[in-house]
Amino acid sequence: MKLADVGWVWEGQGLDPGVYPSIFGVGEGAKYFGLTRACYMFHPNTELAMQKLSFLDEVVCDIAKWKFRRNEDGGTVHWIDAAPESVRAEAETVSRLSVSYPNVTGAIHDDMKGLVRRENMTPDQYAAVYQALKSHNDQLKLWAVVYTHELNPEDWAGFEPYMDLINLWVWESRNLPHLDEYVDRCRELFPDKPLIMGCYLRDYTLVAPVPMDLLKLQWERVLRYLQEGKIDGYSILAAVLIDGHQEQANWIRDFIARN
Repeated sequence: MKLADVGWVWEGQGLDPGVYPSIFGVGEGAKYFGLTRACYMFHPNTELAMQKLSFLDEVVCDIAKWKFRRNEDGGTVHWIDAAPESVRAEAETVSRLSVSYPNVTGAIHDDMKGLVRRENMTPDQYAAVYQALKSHNDQLKLWAVVYTHELNPEDWAGFEPYMDLINLWVWESRNLPHLDEYVDRCRELFPDKPLIMGCYLRDYTLVAPVPMDLLKLQWERVLRYLQEGKIDGYSILAAVLIDGHQEQANWIRDFIARN
């Protein structure tokens, strides 16, 4: 197995502070890294988007959507719509689109625990989201974004049945040396679920690229974990960061090609 066979790229123009719009359009990040799978983020889940991504082997679409609304001053506010009914409706849309676009294989719920808590979402409400995702295609998988500081059983009580795949992220790059511990704890908490390791180009807590020594450490562990069967793949965040994080992006691209 080669790294290129199990990699995903987050695609889309995320409007993060200090990150300028990228020259890379949706789907071009995967081409840059030599990959054929994408997490389609931020933009609406539409026929047009799926047509644009139809050349990829697999696509998963986010279901807690970033949206814009006007404020009282006539400007716009960028916010994430994670209301239970909104997430359920997005899950149903992804399910419907997957019938026409068979490379759509799932949905991803970014920042799942924090948004579920923000919206006071119950496991019963989440069951409706899960059922909506399966409504037109019961083979679709629901990806749950989980951070390593959320690896406590009580964080996920009642929600585990609706999490088909775990996408694990280390929020602060200074904690990357503890990856062995985090992966073992995640496997204990979710023993029967596929595990995709999240790999940042940017440390948002530092408002700067991930330091190269820590980035290399993570990728060497990713390769080892794959060889040992501890993880099932990885995802890169993100295409929108390639422009401003060239050293990190180029190193990762070359590492994938070599392995």
